[in-house]
Amino acid sequence: MISSVSIKTAVTSIILVSVGILLFLIWLIYLREPVTVSNIPYLSYLPLANAIFNSLSAFCLIAGYVAIRKRKRELHLKFMLSALTFSFLFLVSYLIYHTFHGDTLYQGEGLMRIFYFFILISHIFLSAVVLPMILTTVYFAATGNFAKHPRIARITLPLWLYVSVTGVMVYLILYHS
Repeated sequence: MISSVSIKTAVTSIILVSVGILLFLIWLIYLREPVTVSNIPYLSYLPLANAIFNSLSAFCLIAGYVAIRKRKRELHLKFMLSALTFSFLFLVSYLIYHTFHGDTLYQGEGLMRIFYFFILISHIFLSAVVLPMILTTVYFAATGNFAKHPRIARITLPLWLYVSVTGVMVYLILYHS
């Protein structure tokens, strides 16, 4: 357990960090030219790695939920920290990929294009919304505030799971349809 700062200070800090990350991602993907470096052998594998990290995160979220429903707190903690780790690894891999590759445009047409953009836009929007929620949920758990932790976790879990699953869907549609 970490020492507790005021909830207001913690949540304000979490929101500021989240907004900073979001603004950085917008700049990285949409506002700057990608760094062009040739012959980076692993770059083409990063979208697959991102999908794997999202899949593992989703698995851990579900397993963590099952564990807490069975009152297995230690197992729940391990799965949730694993989900957090896989999401962090996704973010690092995503940043590396978009630093050197830039945005990948979807070339599909018709109903699949509409479906893809619905999934993509909801994924992007909810990933921005869920980041401060994840950090707040983790903060409450880490500080032992088990009155507030489950209340926010009930909202955070389905949103985080949706973002993880739709991340995999975006990959599958973009690279395998």
